[in-house]
Amino acid sequence: MSQVPATAAPRPPSYEPFGWHQWHDDFWMSYQFRRGLGETQEGGGAVSEVFQAASKITPNDFESWHREWTHIAERNDRRGDEEIGQRHVRSAMNCWLRAANYFREAEFWLKPDDPRRLATFDRCEHASHKFLGQLTPKAEVVEIPYEAGKSLPAYFIRSANGGERQPVLISVGGLDSFKDELWFMTGRGALQRGMSVLLVDGPGQGGALRRHGLVTRHDYEVPIGKCIDWLERRADVDRTRIAVSGSSLGGYYAARAGAMEPRLAACISHGAIWDIHERWKTRDESHGLASHIKWVFGARSMAEATEIARPFTLDGVLEHMKCPYLIIHGGHDVLGVESVRQVHSYAVRHGVNATLRLTSEEETGAEHCQHDNPTLGQELMIDWLADVFGIDQTRLAFYPG
Repeated sequence: MSQVPATAAPRPPSYEPFGWHQWHDDFWMSYQFRRGLGETQEGGGAVSEVFQAASKITPNDFESWHREWTHIAERNDRRGDEEIGQRHVRSAMNCWLRAANYFREAEFWLKPDDPRRLATFDRCEHASHKFLGQLTPKAEVVEIPYEAGKSLPAYFIRSANGGERQPVLISVGGLDSFKDELWFMTGRGALQRGMSVLLVDGPGQGGALRRHGLVTRHDYEVPIGKCIDWLERRADVDRTRIAVSGSSLGGYYAARAGAMEPRLAACISHGAIWDIHERWKTRDESHGLASHIKWVFGARSMAEATEIARPFTLDGVLEHMKCPYLIIHGGHDVLGVESVRQVHSYAVRHGVNATLRLTSEEETGAEHCQHDNPTLGQELMIDWLADVFGIDQTRLAFYPG
């Protein structure tokens, strides 16, 4: 009698050079889980809740992903409302911040035309708004005038620690990150160091894409310029100290803006990309993020998205940058390190004041955008920016939390 071969047991979760890898047979889902797990460090979740959700998620099953993240999001959102009713402001804020990030995770794998996508995004924003409304000073939920009567959704948050006229960091996400996640990547650290922040959904991101149908564009100095126009009309902004940061694909956006928008005093690529078309030219519909890429680029196929991406290059652009430029990149980034070295060497060769910081396996934070340790990434970026802006951190007040 022939024996039926035993099915190999799935490889258990493990710690890898790029951080915790939950499901070895589902790379992209594990990557997104690692992202949510890391953001617990910055208030974007609770470790136990995140692993509780993971224990009920089936790899390659996007419905289970949506269900379990939604479950813990709703639990925290509801508890936040209960706590504020009892005047427990800090607990309510903590709950709402976790809920916002859990709703962001819950939304991630839904198809662009799934009605739950916008509904879940709305819930993410609503939880964020409740959190932001309790900050001191109270944050502002704003719309930056853009083009053709449309606007860019944003959060403007002043530091309680920075005086009357403050320097400002304009922060944008990338292919799949948006303003509500940027708190865990740049926003919190900037406020702690005496800077205001403008967390923005640019074209191809967040509410700009989901509500206004604004797909991405290669000349990101245009939307960033609109943000600067808006900031310059405010009396509480130091016009001479406005910087931009962009994470992941936003690393290209920030570099493009830093090179082409002369009003910027500093630029940070949180993950650097030299040429999007070159990177994607061999990608097809089987790519794990194909659906999202097509949505962001307004394309019907990966081939069309790749063609649209032709002008998304720093070649012939980066040499125009006049401000200090930081490139921070994970040493075990899913995108590799060759591209970031190309960006840095080109910048230096053309006289740009560029600094490259590769994070290592030993120190952690070696994943794409330091998703395995976003605290390290935030500290490195914002300390660099504080130094560029001449902020003496020994003169700042330090508050717990």
